[in-house]
Amino acid sequence: MNSQFSTRNLALIIFTLLGISQVGLAQNQTQQFARTGLNPITTSVPFLLIAPESRGGAMGDAGVASSPDANSMHWNCSKLAFIEKKSGVSVAYTPWLKTLVPDIALAYLSGFYKISSKGTIGTSLRYFSLGEIQFTNDQNVNLNKFTPNEFAYDIGYSHRLNKHFSGGLTARYIYSNLTGGFDPQGAGKAANAVAADLSGYYNTDIKLGSKKGVFAAGINISNLGNKVRYSDSGKKNFIPSNLKLGTSLKLDVDDYNSLTIMVDFNKLLVPTLPIYATDSTGKYILDSDGNKKIERGRNPDVSVPQGVFQSFYDAPGGFREELTEINISAGLEYWYDKQFALRAGFFYENPNKGNRQYFTLGAGLKYSIFNLDFSYLVSTMRNNPLDNTLRFTLSFAFDDIKDEKKED
Repeated sequence: MNSQFSTRNLALIIFTLLGISQVGLAQNQTQQFARTGLNPITTSVPFLLIAPESRGGAMGDAGVASSPDANSMHWNCSKLAFIEKKSGVSVAYTPWLKTLVPDIALAYLSGFYKISSKGTIGTSLRYFSLGEIQFTNDQNVNLNKFTPNEFAYDIGYSHRLNKHFSGGLTARYIYSNLTGGFDPQGAGKAANAVAADLSGYYNTDIKLGSKKGVFAAGINISNLGNKVRYSDSGKKNFIPSNLKLGTSLKLDVDDYNSLTIMVDFNKLLVPTLPIYATDSTGKYILDSDGNKKIERGRNPDVSVPQGVFQSFYDAPGGFREELTEINISAGLEYWYDKQFALRAGFFYENPNKGNRQYFTLGAGLKYSIFNLDFSYLVSTMRNNPLDNTLRFTLSFAFDDIKDEKKED
């Protein structure tokens, strides 16, 4: 091999490509891992699943049924049909995996514009930089430097169907360049994909005793798109098609205080790797076509539509393992006088499916024409690269800017 990554940066890319889970297993993980119960689902471009902004990031990565804001494009585009403002924009920044290296970051820019009483368009751009990589040859001589990067651009439309329900559709272009074309065989290339999100949102006013409130529910089926690969001869891999379901309940304690509780359930809509049959020597048993014979589970080399449906019943451990593939996010949000917010949450992923488990905290401040939010992540696992993750978000509502000018 004429060139290679340094050990430091190779480990960095592995962590990123495997969804930043604590159990790092490759897409072609062996039967040994599957038999021990460790069988996480891995995909290409996992940065699409990272919570890019501070509000949802402070509530355990819950947000599919939260109240709409300028960052709703990531969580559930259909919420934008119920947003009260005419237009707005938000910018967010997250130093990522900073306990490993200091130069990985996720930047996020999003905005919306209400075109009618029922329709709202939204757009967003997220950019993920993996830091600088130093290429070397087999004598460890420096050859070239490159900064791997990925980005996704979204544009969506949300329509209010009636007083309580709205639907949304988002189109997404995805670009991932991990080597800059620098490959000893000349086969390395950037990956491209086109995907779509389908979403829905429901909310209604309720009353619990003497307290008024709002109940909401949301669904977002995201990243339904083509497979990608990083070389002409490489295997095509699924992007993180995903199902997110959630509910929220907001109660107005009094004229100044409100509290919202929310829970999200999240499942990847891509195949689970099966357990392959082996002989007494540990070698894989092949079928008549020369493919590995599957002992339990289903063939993961299927089309995207089949992979989506198959993801509900293909786990080699049966229904019990399917349940372990559901991640849970739970969050709380407290507002005082609609000016100051405190948030907290918890994210749970089964130990056999990645073992990401962490608490989140955060706060928000609305001052005049802008909102400032931040969040902080505390892992329950030792030496987790996600630990101490900070997110920062700054949002503007152009309606507030106009009102401020009128007051002046």
